[in-house]
Amino acid sequence: MEENKMTVSSPFGLHLVHLDLKGAPPKVSYLAEIFPLFRTLGANGLLIEYEDMFPYEGELKPLRAEHAYSASEIKEILNLAKLHELEVIPLVQTFGHMEFVLKHQEFSHLREVEMFPNALNPHKEESLMLVSAMIDQVVALHDGLRWFHIGSDEVYYLGEGEESKQWLQKDENSTEKLCLSHMKAVASCMVSSHPAVKPIVWDDMLRGVSEETLTESGVAQLMEPMIWDYAPDLDEDDKVLLVEKYRKCGFPKLWFASAFKGATGANQSLTLIGHHLKNHLQWLKVANSTPADMLQGIALTGWQRYDHFSVLCELLPVGIPSLAVCLQALQNGGYSEKVKENVEKQLGLSSLEIDTFMSESSGTFPGSDIFTLVTQVCFYLKPSVDELLERNRYVTGWFSPYHRKRKIVHPIMMHHFQPDAVSLLDKWNTVMQELQAALNRVFYMCTLEEWMEENVHPSLHKLQEVVDDLDKAIQAQS
Repeated sequence: MEENKMTVSSPFGLHLVHLDLKGAPPKVSYLAEIFPLFRTLGANGLLIEYEDMFPYEGELKPLRAEHAYSASEIKEILNLAKLHELEVIPLVQTFGHMEFVLKHQEFSHLREVEMFPNALNPHKEESLMLVSAMIDQVVALHDGLRWFHIGSDEVYYLGEGEESKQWLQKDENSTEKLCLSHMKAVASCMVSSHPAVKPIVWDDMLRGVSEETLTESGVAQLMEPMIWDYAPDLDEDDKVLLVEKYRKCGFPKLWFASAFKGATGANQSLTLIGHHLKNHLQWLKVANSTPADMLQGIALTGWQRYDHFSVLCELLPVGIPSLAVCLQALQNGGYSEKVKENVEKQLGLSSLEIDTFMSESSGTFPGSDIFTLVTQVCFYLKPSVDELLERNRYVTGWFSPYHRKRKIVHPIMMHHFQPDAVSLLDKWNTVMQELQAALNRVFYMCTLEEWMEENVHPSLHKLQEVVDDLDKAIQAQS
């Protein structure tokens, strides 16, 4: 595939949209709707983090999630990407964030620390065999790959396993060298098996390593670092220095990574566009101070979970307006009224709010019904239920937990709040049914259940219980 530069305004060759499939993986039918929009908005690539959604075979079959894509679905996704001129780069974690592998009994003996399933033990030959097998199976389903992302960020507790502690007793050994040796081994295996494919690696485990150690390790000849920072106030000068450091250490090429969602709180449900826009505007400044021949592109990350075991953060359809703004800002070299109007037009939004959450949201983009209903739930469900149960004087004064337990209710006071409680319950049950139907069109049942349990059920159940207790109290008196 050609380099496909977006416009002269963008300093990035590739604008990759990150699909984090370790939470709320979309059905292929939704990807078919959203890929054309990605392309229209300015993307020309995808960074697909498969995690447990890849149809691993053989000894790796236990890694599959219940709703993992089939091999034919993977092919369909790749064909859709090709159709819309989106170059695919797969991402498979090979060191840290290995919970989806190491949680299984079959692979738990490969943990760095026996109790923790996050990091792989870099001393065991079987560890390298495992990640190489994972990479080989993923590469086998992808034709014409130019890059493959081997993850390797946030390798927490590295050096704290028993074998690492023994290895680190030698003076010349360090945690940094241990980290670099595993990265190098994984990249070397990949390059020897798939010489046309270049490994990419998250850069956070490299940042603090001295220039001397990094240069001597030989990793620069094998891989391309992806510098990530999701902060709205990221330090431009600090990043320019980091780029220069990597250049001195021999890395000929590198990437940047921003975030369009999933970086403002593990349980965040709505996306604050302004936060992410500022992040991209900062990255544009860094890019303009980076040697053009070094910069491959930028990945706009859209995290769906902070890790394999955390709750869901913003669903993909909720983050689409933010993605649109960020892609358009990159393509146009900044944000302007023209960019705002273009995004509103592309998404069918009447008014785009950047600096606050959009309380009244609608649109015509794929999944916009989810965006609208999720916004409604986040803004109004809990406050409306709390208003009735905690601030309505008839409920707090005449139908307290004490009254409810004993089925005591004053018939006069009951008429002051029963209609409101029943009306509110009916309203939210209707919204819940609409949201379930909308979610079901885009996601699998496990996502629907998780999102509803986390965000809807707590308030709705409280309301239902009050209405039920009211009925019981009325019956007890009749």
